[in-house]
Amino acid sequence: MRRTTAVRRVEELLGVAVVSSAPVSGGDVATVAKLRVSDGSTVLVKTMTAPPPGLFAREAAGLRWLAEPAGGVEVPDVLAVADDALVLRWVEPGRPTTDAAADLGRRLARTHAAGAPAYGGPDGDGWIAGLPMPQRTAATWAEFYAVRRVLPYLKLARDRGAVDAREAASVEALVGRLTTLVPEEGPARLHGDLWNGNVLWAAHGTRLIDPAAYAGHREADLAMLSLFGLPHLQRLLEAYTDLTPLAPGWEDRTALHQLYPLLVHACLFGGGYGARAARAARRYL
Repeated sequence: MRRTTAVRRVEELLGVAVVSSAPVSGGDVATVAKLRVSDGSTVLVKTMTAPPPGLFAREAAGLRWLAEPAGGVEVPDVLAVADDALVLRWVEPGRPTTDAAADLGRRLARTHAAGAPAYGGPDGDGWIAGLPMPQRTAATWAEFYAVRRVLPYLKLARDRGAVDAREAASVEALVGRLTTLVPEEGPARLHGDLWNGNVLWAAHGTRLIDPAAYAGHREADLAMLSLFGLPHLQRLLEAYTDLTPLAPGWEDRTALHQLYPLLVHACLFGGGYGARAARAARRYL
């Protein structure tokens, strides 16, 4: 076995010897590996040579925050965290089923309902896919969504050439209408980056991974789930709304809450995401 950075950091952080190591695919920001250690357990470690300041600490804090509500979503156990590494208990993957989707819907509803004191981050500014994520609190969801989510990533997308002037104008026009479009609710405890790739269907209880956690409008998490598709999404939504009904018209607001992740994708990948964000905005003008 080659003594990689992952092996060395796990041995240093956990104080155990690594018996075997294998790479794990899917890490867009960090290098990810599965390691078996000398006490018989298996862990997952994420490492980066020069990570953004506080990247792994924020991820660990987000996982712990999401795990606090009784009966809420399950996440991997955080075993150790350092500036350049995060060690989690390994979760054995399983297959998506309708029962698992329904259970996740109910758990997500309980986590959202646990709430937070204000819209914003529980531990200051954070990161989403390696991009800075402003988290300073705001009095209303409309204000927070405008000044902490939509406008910062619209500017970055413009700076990177991923959004043109006409597309930016459409998004900016929508921002001025947010107070009339989104019903105010109390802040919900959100995963914040809840796409299909961050739902780990597991053999013993589905886990949510890689959060960009903050307190926001609960429709934002649900909109993100539908952005790229999720197995048995309709069953999840039925179980969610059976437990905690959503405000009338929530389905019509899905594209509104997808604007933020579309702009993040425009910043990261360019392509057609900027145009797609503008089309979403024009639906509400």
